[in-house]
Amino acid sequence: MDVEEALKFTDNLALTTTGKHLDSLQKAILRGAWNNQKYKEIAQEHHRSEKYVKEVGFKLWKLLSVALGDQQLCKANFRAKLENLQASNIVSLVGNGCIHIGNISAETLHSPEVSQFEPQDKNKFNQKTSNSEPKVYLDLGDAPEPNLFYNRTSELTTLKQWILENRTRLITIYGLSGIGKTALTLQLIPQIQHEFDYIIYRSLCNSPPLQTLQTNLIQFVSQQQEIELPSLIEHLRSSRCLLILDDVQTIFTSGQLAGHYQPGYENYGTFFKQLAESSHNSCLILLSWEKPREIAALEGENRPCKSLQLNGLGAEAGEIFREKRLAEEEKWSQLIDLYRGNPLWLNIVATMIQDLFGGSVSEFLSYDTLFLGDLECLLHQKCDRLTELEKQVICWLASEAAPVEISKISANLELSPSTLLQAVQSLGRRLLIEKVKQGEKTLFTLQPVLMEYVKNQFLKFG
Repeated sequence: MDVEEALKFTDNLALTTTGKHLDSLQKAILRGAWNNQKYKEIAQEHHRSEKYVKEVGFKLWKLLSVALGDQQLCKANFRAKLENLQASNIVSLVGNGCIHIGNISAETLHSPEVSQFEPQDKNKFNQKTSNSEPKVYLDLGDAPEPNLFYNRTSELTTLKQWILENRTRLITIYGLSGIGKTALTLQLIPQIQHEFDYIIYRSLCNSPPLQTLQTNLIQFVSQQQEIELPSLIEHLRSSRCLLILDDVQTIFTSGQLAGHYQPGYENYGTFFKQLAESSHNSCLILLSWEKPREIAALEGENRPCKSLQLNGLGAEAGEIFREKRLAEEEKWSQLIDLYRGNPLWLNIVATMIQDLFGGSVSEFLSYDTLFLGDLECLLHQKCDRLTELEKQVICWLASEAAPVEISKISANLELSPSTLLQAVQSLGRRLLIEKVKQGEKTLFTLQPVLMEYVKNQFLKFG
């Protein structure tokens, strides 16, 4: 047995036992052990700390020892143990990705189904792993209670593909308040949790400094480990973690263009960039009203950073109206369109229709103005973050009966093209303007709810 056969054997062994291949550092440790290298030398060659390499090695020897029937492997005896087992015909390689241990054969096919082995298959491999599936440590303390979840099949499929197949390292899910970002994420977690060692959900609603957040994350991820790792990024390399940060918009400042950090919180941008660009096996999901500015430059079809804009519901929003016992189902689609399928908005409006109109949708729609009610408070939180320039743009758009070209906005507001483009781009990142295609042209307008709010708040004296 040479080093390449040993690596192939141990990789197949790990895959059969855990459903995961060895990563590059684990293979480097095995290769170093075979060639009698010290941990310090392995660490220097692969630009990692010696402490971190030792920790990865500790977990690797423990895994292989259990998988081989408590052979007590370690760095010092790894080569000798495998050569002795082969000489005794206890282990052998037979090609096509198969290994034999004594009279037991375990096929290791390179496919996603490996992680779905039934417990009895693991029993045949090793009795010591028969009573326990790979354990997932969850900390969802900051997650709210799950609300009603409405059909988001396509979004879930996209997210699972990005995370499980594409190994995307940073995902931003952004959308207006109440659109369902949190509900979607809570629905996603149980569908992918078996792929992770740790899953942590944190809300940034109280704007914790980055150092406080990182310390908190490290404390949770390291509590099951005997040796503390030096940094969060190395934890993310040694274990597969899913980190979810909700309410990211709270670390952005008001009165500035979208995605500007509060003073003292700029290091979050560096942190997000580092997690997107560094090599690791974990995933960070950001939930926000608006996209962080640096994210756009990191995104791409074949890059490990992606964004999902969450839009409103379609016909499935009718479930909200059924629950509220609204009448005249043929009118529901009009309500869904007016309120752009936002589940929270539709719940608020449906409650109001039931309270004031006895559930009659047609009576509600007979009024000339669009009723906002409790929505005004939510829209105020959103619009209060705008710059004066952005307020100018949405006020002008609210006064126009039809979508307009950007050049018309510039001419009427007497703004320079660069200034106007900055404002329009920022409003787009906040999802406060709508783009309408008309032939080859792109036109801009406001959605009905925002248009009504702006008329009430900013134009009522004009």
